[in-house]
Amino acid sequence: MADVLPLVEARLRSALGEPDARAAVTFLGTDRIEVLRFLEGDIVRYATLGMSAHPMADPTAMLADPVKGPRAELVLSVRAGLADTDKVLRPLAVLGASPQVEGVVVAPGASLDVGDALWPGAPFTSVLVAEPGGLVEDLELDAPLDPVRFLPLLPMTPNEAAWKRVHGAQALQERWLSSGTDLRDPARRSVPLE
Repeated sequence: MADVLPLVEARLRSALGEPDARAAVTFLGTDRIEVLRFLEGDIVRYATLGMSAHPMADPTAMLADPVKGPRAELVLSVRAGLADTDKVLRPLAVLGASPQVEGVVVAPGASLDVGDALWPGAPFTSVLVAEPGGLVEDLELDAPLDPVRFLPLLPMTPNEAAWKRVHGAQALQERWLSSGTDLRDPARRSVPLE
């Protein structure tokens, strides 16, 4: 079986340019997860590399299929220079390892919570997984492998995360849109939820 990670990194480079920094985190019993940083003007993007090495398995399945199943990497975009967002590397690596560690399938509409601020002083402790395909196109792999999807992460305040649990991801995204929320602002306040 071909290693998909060189192909994934090549896709990230073709879409986002050359990474200007990278860090790696290894959790006990899991493969290494790298986080690459890309600068583009006043936007800094962080992308996981390693989450797609294995397909995500349905946690209710008796046996994980080593070949078939969804594959993904995570991409977070924030405005540069407004907060110490480089400290998001470890929380992002934790989220990237969650399919291996917790047996979860990360998909659009899901909430992922890190249990602490995403970076020092951040008003966010969780992210909403958005639809892929806008920033980085899916990476098609040879059959029978599923394509690698690059899932954007949208930081959520605790109030937004609670509201999303009740009303759903689509309703929260519509609220952000109607309020003109800058989802890349690392210090933004919660959207009005009344």
